[in-house]
Amino acid sequence: MRTTSPLLALQQARRHLLEHGHCPSGVVDERLARSWRRSVAAGLAPTGRAMADLPSPGDLRQAMAGNHSLLTHSRPIMEYLFDQVRHSHSVVVLADRAGMLMHTLGSPGFIDKAERVALTCGASWHEAHRGTNAIGTALAEGNAVEVHGGEHFLERNSFLTCAASPILSATGELLGILDISGDHRNGHAHTLGLVSTAARMIENRLLVATCTRNIRLHLHREPEGIGSVAEGIVAVSADGWIVGANRVALAQLGLHTGDLGATLLERVADVRLDDLLSHHHRRPQQPQALRLRGGALLYAQVQLDAAAWPAVHKPTASAPTAAVPDDALARLDTGDARWRAAADKARRVVGKPIPVLIQGESGVGKEVFARALHASGPRSSGPFVAINCAAIPEHLIESELFGHVAGAFTGARKEGSLGRLRQAHGGTLFLDEIGDMPLALQTRLLRVLQDRSVTPVGAGQAVPVDFGLISATHCQLLRAAEQGRFRHDLYYRLNGLTVQLPALRERSDFAALTDQLLADLAAEQGLPHPVHLAPALLQRLAAHPWPGNLRQYASVLRTACAMLAEGEDQLGWEHLGDDIVQALQAVASPVSAGLPIGASHASVQPLQGHGHAPALLSLQQLSSAAIDQALQSARGNVSQAARQLGISRQTLYRKLAARVH
Repeated sequence: MRTTSPLLALQQARRHLLEHGHCPSGVVDERLARSWRRSVAAGLAPTGRAMADLPSPGDLRQAMAGNHSLLTHSRPIMEYLFDQVRHSHSVVVLADRAGMLMHTLGSPGFIDKAERVALTCGASWHEAHRGTNAIGTALAEGNAVEVHGGEHFLERNSFLTCAASPILSATGELLGILDISGDHRNGHAHTLGLVSTAARMIENRLLVATCTRNIRLHLHREPEGIGSVAEGIVAVSADGWIVGANRVALAQLGLHTGDLGATLLERVADVRLDDLLSHHHRRPQQPQALRLRGGALLYAQVQLDAAAWPAVHKPTASAPTAAVPDDALARLDTGDARWRAAADKARRVVGKPIPVLIQGESGVGKEVFARALHASGPRSSGPFVAINCAAIPEHLIESELFGHVAGAFTGARKEGSLGRLRQAHGGTLFLDEIGDMPLALQTRLLRVLQDRSVTPVGAGQAVPVDFGLISATHCQLLRAAEQGRFRHDLYYRLNGLTVQLPALRERSDFAALTDQLLADLAAEQGLPHPVHLAPALLQRLAAHPWPGNLRQYASVLRTACAMLAEGEDQLGWEHLGDDIVQALQAVASPVSAGLPIGASHASVQPLQGHGHAPALLSLQQLSSAAIDQALQSARGNVSQAARQLGISRQTLYRKLAARVH
């Protein structure tokens, strides 16, 4: 509200208001003019005195008791604030919602002058009592304001320069005003920002203190920003309703105070409250990624009051908490609800004579899941034998699986071979890409599963075997069976329990999954410090379709980590291969803030042949674009392109064949 008009021009403007009912245009801004009009309406005169008496000691004590929480949480911040302005001839003031001063801290050389105009406890600085002033005008406008010198309506206050900011509750209710008032000759341009920041600190302290029965989410764009004055804080009820928030959080979530108590957390963020609490239970100090419905990425840390949430911190005799699994599957869990549901189901049958069928696209981590399931069960000390049914030549798959005796066929080992099925005895057999097994061998495998014995090639006697069975496929086996490409009876033998792993593009834990992958890669490559992605790049990677899923993504991150220079710990565009940079630019909406150095909106074009914006492309189109990019980068070499995509050569051939048909 600072103006360059001299004192005389302001006095003339006030006189014009009194005589004509309006301020002359161009002399004062509209907010100051509104305040002056309210002052006139209250019956004040510029040369008059204030229209309020000090309260009795009893009334003051009662007012202070009613503002006990505000005073308690404001005093430490006021002391800190006063230390910053101690030598500037000023006073730090706290007023309640009615404008009554509750507490003051002043410089010895200025406090006497402040008291002469009633800048003292108990005095009312409401606009109706003292005209335009920072405290009263901030109350009236509901915003931080600065009133300098002659802008005060009462001329007796024109020696002051004042900056004030409202203090709001967790529900947006006005609680009071924090103010710095000083000699107008010592005014500083940063005073309003300083007092506004201090008011935010008080608001955060009050929110934490008053929302102890709620779940609190502390939010920031960067994990390191959590705990700072710039963090957002959201209070969430046990059933998922957002019931309180500070101003930063409201802006982050795109909400208004009227939305509090009427908005579910799941409406603004792609997360379930149970998942947030589960992550907090496992890693209470680790912020977790939170993707908003609009696509923005925040980091959130859950905070709970132990007295109000005892069941979350420790089990009780009357209401024991469910044991959180601590096994290999749990260590892979980064928060996606669908992945966790699959793990929970599989965990229940591990160790029982029930085969598990894992379905999911190529590269989603089916073998990693299978290995973790094996390690989480009673057969964990036994062997884990993995067989890729799509990778073994058809003329060798029989001997690979069932073994052979010496001299069973031309090229057979002289000492014979146990075969992979017998190698799995006492442990777990994992049949990957079971849908690609030849029909003739499906019959023999079915017999093994029925009889629990193996007859090696060239042998006349069966050998008993005992193993847990896990199979995996990228295709729908039931549909293959209906089309005659897979035996119905084998399908029902394999399908004791089917679990579906989500594709990477479908997962809700992309950022947390990225953190885990980077931690593993840092250990793998012997990096001396943790590695993280630049936020803009993380958002672009999260929007990519990843046709090769986790396998492709892990390969990209592995290469990026290897590109880090000594001392670097943040991955940026410059650490990515040219092929993935081109793919990201081809399928993502061009956002200048996230583009690599030198790129522009004009350099990122939509896919040829499609008039729609990149964000509206179908998954098939996105996958096709990624394949084209990989083939172009590999100069038509299918094997190299498949490696770039993180999928098998056979899978790439199938995708190419599907495009032809």
